[in-house]
Amino acid sequence: MIQAEIQTLYSPIVRDATVYESTAIYDLIKPHASAGILLPRSEKEILIDIRKFIVVDENGVIAGCGALEIYTETLCEIRSLVVSSKHEMKGYGNLLVHSLVDKASSLGLVRVIALTYKPDFFHKLGFKTVPKTRFPEKIQKDCFKCCKLNNCDEIAVLKELT
Repeated sequence: MIQAEIQTLYSPIVRDATVYESTAIYDLIKPHASAGILLPRSEKEILIDIRKFIVVDENGVIAGCGALEIYTETLCEIRSLVVSSKHEMKGYGNLLVHSLVDKASSLGLVRVIALTYKPDFFHKLGFKTVPKTRFPEKIQKDCFKCCKLNNCDEIAVLKELT
């Protein structure tokens, strides 16, 4: 009984981010953006887009985050997905992706994409590798602003929802 109570006490919670967590989200994203793994996001951008973010809250600590960007009535993207190095290998990335896919489904979206350097992670969650050119909505909105536009080495993955 006590063991179950202790486990519950430390169980992670996946929930919508609050405006007060925009700095913590920025701090998670910044090193990955500096390394060229994620698109850079300013604190102000994160604050403005806070409704798009979810977080993994482990006993009051923001251990990971992700966002859902909607492009059309059928297409959205999982973006800014990151788990703190202190919390890797706990399954928090899986929790975030499942939660974002569920959110997309509840909104009526039927295609969820991600651009990633870790396609195998997404393949294990039911995504399939596809050509980036299948998503002109993404390219028009985001890619033209990216410094890697002509040399993009990210892999596009897609999950079709039924």
